[in-house]
Amino acid sequence: MPEFHPGNWAESAVDWLQTHLSWLFDAINTVLTGLYDGINMILGSVEPLLLAGIFAVIAFWLRGLLAGVVAFAGFVLVDSFGLWDDAMSTLSLVLAAAVITIFFAVPIGILAARKKAVSAAVRPVLDVMQTMPAFVYLIPGVIFFSVGTTPGLLATIIFAMPPGVRMTELGIRQVDSELVEAADAFGTGPRQTLTRVQFPLALPTVMAGINQVIMLALSMVVIAGLAGAPGLGERIYAAVTQVQIGLGVEAGIAVVILAIYLDRMTGALSMRVSPLGRRAAARTTAMMGRMRFVRYRPSTLAALAGVLALALAAGGLSLAESGSSAPSAGGADVGKGKQLKMGYIPWDEAIATSYLWKEALEQRGYRPQLKQLDPGPLYTSLAQGETDFQTDAWLPTTHQQYWDKYGSELEKLGSWYGPTSLELTVPSYVKGVRSLADLKGRGKEFDGKIIGIESSAGEMKILKDKVLKAYGLEGEYKVVSSGTSSMLAELKRSIQQKQPVVVTLWSPHWAYAKYDLTKLKDPKGAFGKGEKLYNVARKGFAQDDPVVARWLKNFHLTEQQLTSLETAIQDASKGREQQAAAKWLNARPGFLDKMVPVPGGEKKRGKDAGKSVSMAYFPWDEAVATTYLWENILEDRGYKPKVEQLDPGPLFTAMAQGRIDVQTDAWLPTTHEQYWRKYRDRLTDVGSWYGPTSLELSVPSYVKGVDSLADLKGRGKEFDGKIIGIESSAGEMKILKDKVLKAYGLEGEYKVVSSSTSSMLSAVDRAVARKKPVLATTWTPHWVYSTYPMKKLKDPKGAWGKGDHIHVTARKGFKEDFPELYGWLKDFTMSEQDLGSLEAAIQKGGKGKGKEKKSARTWLDAHPGLEDELAPVG
Repeated sequence: MPEFHPGNWAESAVDWLQTHLSWLFDAINTVLTGLYDGINMILGSVEPLLLAGIFAVIAFWLRGLLAGVVAFAGFVLVDSFGLWDDAMSTLSLVLAAAVITIFFAVPIGILAARKKAVSAAVRPVLDVMQTMPAFVYLIPGVIFFSVGTTPGLLATIIFAMPPGVRMTELGIRQVDSELVEAADAFGTGPRQTLTRVQFPLALPTVMAGINQVIMLALSMVVIAGLAGAPGLGERIYAAVTQVQIGLGVEAGIAVVILAIYLDRMTGALSMRVSPLGRRAAARTTAMMGRMRFVRYRPSTLAALAGVLALALAAGGLSLAESGSSAPSAGGADVGKGKQLKMGYIPWDEAIATSYLWKEALEQRGYRPQLKQLDPGPLYTSLAQGETDFQTDAWLPTTHQQYWDKYGSELEKLGSWYGPTSLELTVPSYVKGVRSLADLKGRGKEFDGKIIGIESSAGEMKILKDKVLKAYGLEGEYKVVSSGTSSMLAELKRSIQQKQPVVVTLWSPHWAYAKYDLTKLKDPKGAFGKGEKLYNVARKGFAQDDPVVARWLKNFHLTEQQLTSLETAIQDASKGREQQAAAKWLNARPGFLDKMVPVPGGEKKRGKDAGKSVSMAYFPWDEAVATTYLWENILEDRGYKPKVEQLDPGPLFTAMAQGRIDVQTDAWLPTTHEQYWRKYRDRLTDVGSWYGPTSLELSVPSYVKGVDSLADLKGRGKEFDGKIIGIESSAGEMKILKDKVLKAYGLEGEYKVVSSSTSSMLSAVDRAVARKKPVLATTWTPHWVYSTYPMKKLKDPKGAWGKGDHIHVTARKGFKEDFPELYGWLKDFTMSEQDLGSLEAAIQKGGKGKGKEKKSARTWLDAHPGLEDELAPVG
């Protein structure tokens, strides 16, 4: 029988939908999240006890005094658990899903009841919707909408739809046909028959369907916590994966309280809105005689007045609270309330570092939101931009499958720990098992099981695909997927009972410090080489928040620091991970300031503070960028810098005459050789801060067949016979005219047009915008290559010469007059990435009226700690 995999078709369909119907998914996402946010804003903004009072008044109106008291007590209990916000998030999800489900289910049910063809078509669809495992609905939700609210709502709507449709259809079909015929006989139209006869009589059944919709919605939003849906489901998922028994019990009780309240209230509402229900309730009350006061319910008007009174009181409290905002954190308030979305896998180092970063970011004025997810949903969320960053990417092995799939949509923000190791581990009392090879033939001793972690973890894939095969353990051992916390719980139970157990583990891990364990050697290297732990962010995060991105890039933990942090969190009671991280930070003075240094923090004055320094630059991008960077640094260090712009000739002349102290953009030994040869006896070479550079001609990438300087010959007309140059005094222009044109036989065919750097860039911009050929003098490094599709022309004859280095040069005697500044500039270096981003920031900020200096200031503030590296004091 040939294999048949409809799942492949489903994947192809999903890819097609993502490509062609993204606008539809955006619209659905907007509607669903908007509805949820609106409901949650109302429920979340009310003081818990006042909202509990509103719920109690509703219960009193629908079911009586006892129900009101019990409802109030139940919601007060939820608040006492510290789960009020989560409960309201869950209730908001239920209400949002129920509203949308009922909006579609009731009309479809009515249509199915009145048209047999619709009923026949709808029935199998409802069968599939009702019998499909609930978890399956989360998969397309996560793919199309990432993790969070929308996939949870979408899955809930699909899961809860069938009873609403079926019960509506059943209720209308059960209406006595003679009543319908009588209505027809009296000339009642189909619409009036439906609204005045069938629907009122079917209302109890319809309301029963709505009750089932709400109850199924509640059960599904809890499951949706797996996909990052907020609320009690998220808490329950965390409790299960981290074996937090207390949190699991409390969150479970909160769900039960919500379920009972919603079930009883919707059942009682059915009695209120249905004519048959009201008559039945009136008969029951009349039969109770003197005890009828037990069934007393306030009138709708009285109940509404009570709800409005409590709502007005809640609104007054909200206004009072909004008027008294908390004081700012002063200089440490870097984030200024900006929200950041963090995700973490329930692995110990991820939990530890995520709560550490949450605490650190809050102390710097950010509002981080932390969400637990499995690796697959987490990487999907990062790739789709729904999560900003996570701190536990194991590369290049464990999480390589996700990096292969989503790497183009992610950013690595530096490795903070490594190398690691993956391994299987047994308790040390298990004798004769020191290597993976020793496991062979001893499967019965371990009950034929290897206790694993999350099935989505790369370690599990390596174990199943490589390790078992390499050591001949297939068939003898079964890898049991669970969760990290479940694996650790099994390890703890086995050690307490002195029973053999083999588990998947890794280093570093606090379990090795807590238990006496044996790492099984891997002589065949089946697990592969050690990995590094990376911070990984969504694409564009470093550009959107360069301060946090730089903090993450510079973050490092030693093994001792990591294991001590993990132990502190393990020893803390569940639900107090952040408090444990804060306590760990407080025990290490100075660690926070090193981990998240405040940009432009405490200004440290230099030894030569107060001295005036004259600086000059010519209008080349790297010169503008570095000059204004150093102007800001020197002002912070108490110097008095003066900056002016000059062309290269006048600048070197002024520096040789002692009128200019220093400049940062001498290209040596080639571009500025003529000035250095002329004035070298009166100048000081402070040192090179970048190199090697390269000079080149470049054309847009859409100009075909021109990849080398030799390809230019015979194509002069295509470029209007012009090479767009820069300042005539630039050494590059002299080399171009005297050497490059001669070497490639381009004299006469091309004319070098002297202009300026900005004019050359304007010509490139115009040509690219019109898709026309242009030939320009450029150089590396330069931001032109990241802004425009420019192609460097190869120089097989080496006519341009070797690349230069960019030097800081100063007047003679500069070292003696400014020893501190000389030391800073001598050690000054910049990477191509930092230089390019600084140049781009200045380009984006605009020219003139101090804009360049301001842009350099903003860039410097976005790179905390850099100023202390470039100009250390003390």
